Amino acid sequence: MRIELNNVVPDFSASITGKEQAVKLSDYRGKNVVLYFYPKDSTPGCTLESQNFRDNYEKFVALNTVILGISRDSIRSHDGFKCKQRLQFELISDNDEVICQLFDVLKEKNMYGKQVIGIERSTFLINADGVLIHEWRKVKVDGHVEEVLEKVSAIV
Repeated sequence: MRIELNNVVPDFSASITGKEQAVKLSDYRGKNVVLYFYPKDSTPGCTLESQNFRDNYEKFVALNTVILGISRDSIRSHDGFKCKQRLQFELISDNDEVICQLFDVLKEKNMYGKQVIGIERSTFLINADGVLIHEWRKVKVDGHVEEVLEKVSAIV
């Protein structure tokens, strides 16, 4: 099953930093949710993207919006990355790839001449009613967070 624009996103449960137990997407109903999928903790592009969300965090909060980063890294890796980058928001571990498959972000990539399956940098905006209202695929880091912030500002 793959989500589509203008439809309610099916509820999912996931391991997340800062919590002993799994959280559900429905725990965030009543708030807008920005889900940004990134390939790997502590790599240059992923670090810059996370820093950009970090640096604009208060603006998102003022717009009733939660930011959640998602990759296939473990919670332990996420905890280190979150601490080192001083991220104020939580990171989801999707090592079983259930959420990645739901959002269709796993793509074949060429890495050092070898074909691998990895996360295609993507961001999704879910409104306070749980409806997917915008998606960005094949994201380029430069200017992306500002574009997401602009879209969130337009719906508030």
